[in-house]
Amino acid sequence: METGIGQTVQATATPPQPTRRTQRVLPRQQIKVVSPDGRVQFTLGSDNPERLTYQVTMDNTTVIEPSPIDMQMDNYHLSSGVVFDDLELFHVSETYPWHGAHSTAVNHCNGAKISLTHDLSMIPYVLEVRVFNDGVAYRHIIPGDENAVRVPDEYSEFIIPAGSTVWYHGLDGHYEAEYAQQDVSEVKAGQWGGPPLTFQLPDNAGYGSITEANLVDYSGMALESSGRRSWIIGLGHRHPINYPYELRYGREEAKRLASPAPVTGTITTPWRVVLAARDLNMLVNSDILPSLCPPADPQLFPQSIKTSWVEPGLAVWDYVDRNYRPRGDVSQLEWMKYFSRMGGELGAKYHILEGFAYGWTDEQIREFVNYSDEQGVRVLFWRHSKDLRTDEAQDAFFTRLHRLGVAGAKIDFFDHEAKENIDLYEQLLRKAAEYQLVLDFHGSNKPTGRLRTWPNAMLYEGVRGMESSGLQLRARHETILPFTRYLAGPADYTTMIFTERRRDSSWAHQIACLATFHSPMLTIAAHPQSVLDNPAVDVIKSIQPVWDETIVLPDSRIGDLSIFARRSGDMWMLAIMSSGPARTIRVPLSFLQPGEQYEAVFVRDNEENSGAVVLENETVDSSATLTIEMVSGGGFVGRFIKASRAD
Repeated sequence: METGIGQTVQATATPPQPTRRTQRVLPRQQIKVVSPDGRVQFTLGSDNPERLTYQVTMDNTTVIEPSPIDMQMDNYHLSSGVVFDDLELFHVSETYPWHGAHSTAVNHCNGAKISLTHDLSMIPYVLEVRVFNDGVAYRHIIPGDENAVRVPDEYSEFIIPAGSTVWYHGLDGHYEAEYAQQDVSEVKAGQWGGPPLTFQLPDNAGYGSITEANLVDYSGMALESSGRRSWIIGLGHRHPINYPYELRYGREEAKRLASPAPVTGTITTPWRVVLAARDLNMLVNSDILPSLCPPADPQLFPQSIKTSWVEPGLAVWDYVDRNYRPRGDVSQLEWMKYFSRMGGELGAKYHILEGFAYGWTDEQIREFVNYSDEQGVRVLFWRHSKDLRTDEAQDAFFTRLHRLGVAGAKIDFFDHEAKENIDLYEQLLRKAAEYQLVLDFHGSNKPTGRLRTWPNAMLYEGVRGMESSGLQLRARHETILPFTRYLAGPADYTTMIFTERRRDSSWAHQIACLATFHSPMLTIAAHPQSVLDNPAVDVIKSIQPVWDETIVLPDSRIGDLSIFARRSGDMWMLAIMSSGPARTIRVPLSFLQPGEQYEAVFVRDNEENSGAVVLENETVDSSATLTIEMVSGGGFVGRFIKASRAD
């Protein structure tokens, strides 16, 4: 099939030979790349001779209006005045194991590598495009000598259709902020948003979300509103100074990072990603971000994400909920042993300790690690990222952890998307992998799919979590996150609590939150004793950190109601969170396997007391429909086990 300028580019199952063209890209001429199912389309063109533009459609509905691409390098505007040199088409179809909404990820896309030359500087580069059934991605590859030092920058735009609703958070707290919900036309110029930025198209035509993938050797991306429905890429040096960074490093250090970062050798930008989904189920189940990242090094991870020492599990953490103390005057070491023992009773696989533990003697650490191991619990030690900026410091830290049997580290206070911080993530992950150590990044950026490359990257905080005591509308926040921040990957939200910190959410809502916010290291905010004392403890202990299958049910609405059906093996879990007033909903159980009977346990709101739950047992099948009464900010959890297995 002939392909090229002004015609649709659609790869086939067998990658075709490159189709070559050489001509100036002129107005109204286009290159189109279409998804394997034919429903999503990326159109590259030029509204005028001076700049490339792109458009994204889904089912003939506009997801991103024609928007300018603005790639700059050393002050050259590479996206204007370009010469078309070559076109190479390709197709990708693969599956791989995954930790997240499902256990098998699908990478299925059509792609094009478009070779261009900037006609003023004569700089050649490749614009690579991939189009999936649930979104699009593009990136720039600018070849360069291995010793060449050049400075890239980007101002490309994402113009969202009028009438769309957007959910975004500002950057005052870096990635730890509440979400605003606005009509896209009402967002003021100069407002920043931290990706993923999610939007609902008008007339219920579907959803989109803007973010980036495979962020490496480059500055991180945030988005700045133009005030005209457009969000403009802003690399780390343009981000406004955030409070956490200024607090910990000072304004002068922040000013130092306010210049574009140089890149040595070939410049490969992260992928600029637009998820495009017809419904929330499709949005939540997207595998685009990890699919745009390379697989793990088999020498470091012989079984990829299934390598034994990166096993997913629940984690306990003595920081947020300290309402329980053991009797008597005990040392910190003995108290942490007690905490590990309770974590073991809960079925947790990890125990995250604060910085004091690294100050213990080697003998104390060995004693603690051995005791925790006996409980089935592996331990992580906290460390400030500023203490790990050199090879020598990293070697000393990771060598000691490995020698003493510590499983990994929680590394904190990055608070900036400057390239030097992005480089630090990569250095830490490689060094930790060499010592078979897992990492939890706190005070961090959003993830970008690199968990596929580094399965030991168990967590990135990048979210306003339970640690934040000032969040009043917690139920609303928690019904937004599954469709915004969690689209980027695992978050260290520190989930589920039964104290007043739960604010306007009920106990049942909090338990549902644990079943909704999947992460390979799923950290519980609640003190383990409060979980063990909870009437629903048996159901809570059944909740998995990652799942084999996830279905987001149709009545889900961002910021109002999330209804997730999750499967692990033969067990299904139904988790519902509400942010609205008291309500009654009806949920069909059609996700269950037809013809099978299931023994169900229901964790319902106590209508008289949101700080309590009511448990019910019932036998159901896929033909049943549940009637669920929820209090304001309420929730529901149902666990379904096949009757034959339950017996």
